[in-house]
Amino acid sequence: MKKIYHLSTCSTCQRIIKELQPLTDFELQDIKNEPITPSQLEKMHSLSHSYEDLFSKRAILYRERNLKEQNLSEENFKELILEQYTFLKRPVIIVDDQIFIGNSKKVVAAAKTAIHS
Repeated sequence: MKKIYHLSTCSTCQRIIKELQPLTDFELQDIKNEPITPSQLEKMHSLSHSYEDLFSKRAILYRERNLKEQNLSEENFKELILEQYTFLKRPVIIVDDQIFIGNSKKVVAAAKTAIHS
């Protein structure tokens, strides 16, 4: 499976997708227009082994809801990601049995290596 979960309105996601070109055989899913399903989230979890790793603590709603003050469990992270797309750390890049989460230079470089090897 080769897939990228992203936001089409996110300039960082767009920059990374452009940097990763060519993306032969990749499916791109804009999570705002096509929300992630529980089974897709389970697939991401099976590769990352953590809902917290998939969760964006930079999301505005994270601050607005004072979630930092709460002791969130893995189940809470899962429910929040399914409830609101902004809680998914973006982009999430899946290359066969590897997952790359977020936009750090290290993650993007590793994804690029996996895609073009």
